[in-house]
Amino acid sequence: MRLFAAVRPPEHVLGHLDLALRSVQEGQPHGPEAGVRWAAPENRHLTAAFYGEVSDGLVDELVGALRVGAAGVRRFELRLRGAGVFAHRTLWIGVSGDVDGMHAVIAAAGAAGESVGARPDDRVRSRPHLTVGRIGPATAGRGWSRRHPVPEASQETALVHALSLYDGPTWQVDEVVLMRSEPGAGRSGGPLYTPLEHLPLGAAPGAG
Repeated sequence: MRLFAAVRPPEHVLGHLDLALRSVQEGQPHGPEAGVRWAAPENRHLTAAFYGEVSDGLVDELVGALRVGAAGVRRFELRLRGAGVFAHRTLWIGVSGDVDGMHAVIAAAGAAGESVGARPDDRVRSRPHLTVGRIGPATAGRGWSRRHPVPEASQETALVHALSLYDGPTWQVDEVVLMRSEPGAGRSGGPLYTPLEHLPLGAAPGAG
């Protein structure tokens, strides 16, 4: 099965973000002119490591390794803040707060995969983020639409500008989740993400 490890913000944090995204979506074209495929709210998360296809026989080993790795990372606080675009395609919301804590989770999740022989994660995860949409190649680099012109600004620039001041509520990260991904099985033909295991982080903030 196709697996990855993630940190998922709590519902009140995701709800706050959803309100901000709706205000941006209202200014966008719909139907055939729509240039952004927005991620389903239930799929929004911060990826810690992507393992790819993992055989059923290795899943328990991966869970065990990830459990040990998570226990070695203290709990920490994050908040969603700012926005950007990767490769003119991936629209994301960034994080602030104890970003070093998120990097510790990323390192632990990656090490867990390596210890059981899972596929190496070839993505650079130096900038933790939450993906909120994909900009279609046919519309990347142009204005939103004739009805909603954005003078001298590409679509991705307009979207980032609209979300650049976003600053969400703080939450305590206290677990990493092992998720199953089923491409095409989710809402509107998107992926379906199913939590398999919730692995608690170790010490509380400030503990040695």
